[in-house]
Amino acid sequence: IVAGLAGCQSIAGIQPVSQVRVIDASPDAPALDIHQNSAAALYNIGFGTVTSYIPVAAGAYTHAAYTAGTQQELAAVHGVFAAGGQYTVLTGNVAANMQMTVLKDQAFPAPAGQVALRFLNQSTRPGAVDIYLLSPDSALTGISPIVSAAVCQPLATSAPKNDAAPACGSRWKGCGSNSRAKRTIASASTSILGERNVMPAEKFSK
Repeated sequence: IVAGLAGCQSIAGIQPVSQVRVIDASPDAPALDIHQNSAAALYNIGFGTVTSYIPVAAGAYTHAAYTAGTQQELAAVHGVFAAGGQYTVLTGNVAANMQMTVLKDQAFPAPAGQVALRFLNQSTRPGAVDIYLLSPDSALTGISPIVSAAVCQPLATSAPKNDAAPACGSRWKGCGSNSRAKRTIASASTSILGERNVMPAEKFSK
């Protein structure tokens, strides 16, 4: 027996899911346990951790960071995760003022011959930065940045919101040159990188 299902149709008994990963970008925080609602989801993660995506049922969740092995909550964030969406729960800032946010990730491939890049400014020392895209072994001399004097605000310290929204560093608008950056990425990604990748792993440094 062959059954045909329309693209938006669901199979009875199977819940629609979204995918969630966690990034720990707090440079001086202790090892962390990450709770999803009241249940522990990750244990003993440290600075620089980028987990794989974990499937969860679509819906609203509160994610909280605890000092590993304790009930000491350091930060929390509330987000709504849509079916089919991919999200990042980002933990950042210094331990004394740890903050969390939910980012909506790109869940579709970049155009053929191009790559998709996301810059997350999680520096604990505020200041403007220039962002360059260089081919391997290239010198910086004579190269123009794809984003100039980008100043991104820290994650919000207000009460958690119900909607998942990109942080300043995850979008071009408001962080440096918008249209120029997009044009430069489109041309440089073909000539320099020449591969089709989606959302390369983030790297963090103190």
